This record gives sequence, C-alpha cells and structure tokens, in this order.
Amino acid sequence: MKDNKVRFLAQGAMIAAVYVALTVVFAPISFREIQVRVAEALTILPVFTPAAIPGLFIGCLIGNIAGGALVPDIIFGSLATLIGAFGTWKLRRAHPFLAPVPPILANTVIVPFVLKYAYEVPLPVPFMMLTVGAGEILSCGVLGILLYYALRSRREQVFGSVT
Repeated sequence: MKDNKVRFLAQGAMIAAVYVALTVVFAPISFREIQVRVAEALTILPVFTPAAIPGLFIGCLIGNIAGGALVPDIIFGSLATLIGAFGTWKLRRAHPFLAPVPPILANTVIVPFVLKYAYEVPLPVPFMMLTVGAGEILSCGVLGILLYYALRSRREQVFGSVT
C-alpha cells in the first residue's frame, strides 16, 4: 500500500518536473496568442497513470509562474490543463485518438479568454481559439499521440501496474 502512494507521488512529481522543464526550454513558443506548448504533449499520460493528473496541474502551475505568466493565466491556464488531464483519464479506455481531445478543448476554450482579458490581446476571441486550438492539436494531438505510441509497449515498465 505504501509503495503505491510513493509511486503515485514520484510519478506525479516527475511528470510535473518534465512539464516545467519543457515549458521553460520552449518558452518562446509556449505563451501568447500563437503558441505550441510542447509540454502539453504530456497530457496523454493520464491514459497510463492517474498520477499524471496532479502532476500535469502542478507542472503547468509552476511552468506558468516560471514563464512569467500573469495571475489569471497561472490560475485558469493551469485549471485548463487539470480539466484536460482529468478528461484524458476518463477516456483512458477509449480509442487512443480520443485521449487528446479533452486538453485540446479545455485549452482552446479557456486560454483565449485569459489572453483577451489578462493580457489585453487585441485579437478577437474566436481567432485566438483557432490559434490556440491549432497549437493544442500539434502539441496534444500530434506529439501526445507520438508519446502514447512510444510508451504503450512499455506501460508496465514505466508506470507499473496502474488502472
């Protein structure tokens, strides 16, 4: 029992650390109205472990702080990732191509409003939904699915036996 708790915390912490590192390394393309946040590819990980849900949320929170985001972005951007991660976990038994849909939708809907009202980006919200959505499709859809297939055959080795 204790091993499961330690594994959960360790996996969550590692996922958070990788998310932060990817956000910081790719900071020039991780923020603003046209963004491809490479770290969002990790939102596929709840398919493998529920520890990814808090790991992604905390990683996004810290990544946004480290990236100099404004408070509304830190809060609502991180919540969008949390919602997306939870949705991915709920779809974990569905077809793999459905797993990236929740983070794509959550970020496409939430982030443009953050950009509009926190950063006062003068672009229309629907246009920013297109730009943020396109970036999410690239990061969650394309990179996330590539990550899924890279990890799928090593599921037990990497994540242990989780449901």
